[in-house]
Amino acid sequence: MKSNPPRRAPARVRLPLWAVILIGLGIIILLIGSSVWLFKTVQGTVSSLEIINPEFANTSSNSSSTDQLPAPSSNVETIQEGDDPAPILSSDAFHRWEGRNRVSILLMGIDQRCEEEGPAHTDTMMVLTIDPVGLSAAMLSLPRDLWVEIPNFGVDRINQANYYGEIYEYPGGGQALAVQTVEALLGVPIDYYVAVNFDAFVEVVDLIGGIDIDVPEAIDDPDYPDRCYGYDPFSIEPGEQHLDGEAALKYARTRATFGGDVDRAGRQQAVILAVRQKIFDLNSIPQLIGQAPQLWQTSQENVRTNMSLDEAIQLALLVQDIPRDSIRTAVLDYNYVYNETTPDGRQVLVPVRENIRQLRDQLFAPPAIPTPVIENLPALMAAEQARVAVYNGTAEFGLAASTQEYLESFGINVTEIGNADASTYLTSQVITYGSYPNTSRYLTQLMHVPPLNVSSGTNPDGDYDILIIIGNDWRVPNS
Repeated sequence: MKSNPPRRAPARVRLPLWAVILIGLGIIILLIGSSVWLFKTVQGTVSSLEIINPEFANTSSNSSSTDQLPAPSSNVETIQEGDDPAPILSSDAFHRWEGRNRVSILLMGIDQRCEEEGPAHTDTMMVLTIDPVGLSAAMLSLPRDLWVEIPNFGVDRINQANYYGEIYEYPGGGQALAVQTVEALLGVPIDYYVAVNFDAFVEVVDLIGGIDIDVPEAIDDPDYPDRCYGYDPFSIEPGEQHLDGEAALKYARTRATFGGDVDRAGRQQAVILAVRQKIFDLNSIPQLIGQAPQLWQTSQENVRTNMSLDEAIQLALLVQDIPRDSIRTAVLDYNYVYNETTPDGRQVLVPVRENIRQLRDQLFAPPAIPTPVIENLPALMAAEQARVAVYNGTAEFGLAASTQEYLESFGINVTEIGNADASTYLTSQVITYGSYPNTSRYLTQLMHVPPLNVSSGTNPDGDYDILIIIGNDWRVPNS
């Protein structure tokens, strides 16, 4: 178990006011075309104000970064005493987004309570993707208990990614690790992230005068958590309901329905679309203008993003042309996940990867290399020419050798056998180093390895592409 490194003070950076106002709308920023009108109206009255980057999470001060990690926006600078306020935006800000490639944004709600500071988990994760050519968009919600591979940290719940990235000072911080985790799960690039905490969400909903929601079923949640690890009971009746910020937050976060985390993800999407609809009502614009200082104050403390102001406005100009009928919503529900209990007793949702792949292909641009249909798995396995190592993680002598003989009878290329780092593995493990999906699938079928025990890694310790660690659950079948 690695020890936690010393915490570093987060760098305080400055953003122009309207970057924060646009970003302060949090997870619905790119769905609000009217934000551009709001910007034009109040630009002259706020140009002298100065913004700092939020501090709800501890961002690494390590200046090094790795490829594929989202970097801070180019217009975000460390505040130095005596600096003059930076320009609000460039001359290109009001040009509509000119890119032709799909743009994807990871939206995160940060679970921060009791005015906590430092590393936090994500309470909500959602991917927004925009097609600038087809003028369409989609939202895909990811349950917080989704059991996934977190790069460099092994398999865990997806809501742990932001926490690990912050506490271990991952290059780019928790948001960068969360982005990489979602990229690995879906197999699509994520261009930007927007992370907000509870306060930002409540403030935005209140500033627009609340939202109207058609509640499909009654909810009674006596154990709804308050902000300080206590309880704040929540209930709501079915039908049309008008919700203020606190009620909308509770409606979006409660898990007290039959579908639990999956149902909650659907409610969160409904709340986002309700906020979008309310802001499209021009009657909300004067109220937003009057509350601009309050929105600014909340946003600078509660929102974090790697999107620049210019990019936000250009995308807003694009998104305002996308009709509601061209915005798709999807949740990784029980068509795409199933309940499972980990060896240490945690309740998690295991992804059904083939179904998720099909959904991904519907919502996003097709992958660069199409995934083949599995019709002849042994032949596809043989074409990958993967080198397999078998390590004995039990006290049974000779089990690795007999397993090698069994696997080679099915055409598996076992190039190395040996002993694992311990002889106390309860269940067998399959770890893939590189892209060998068909060999991995074939091995899990032959050895009946549960999905929880299949993972990927980097930099293997030997000359192999896939490592099998035999656990006490494995017995070589009779010939």
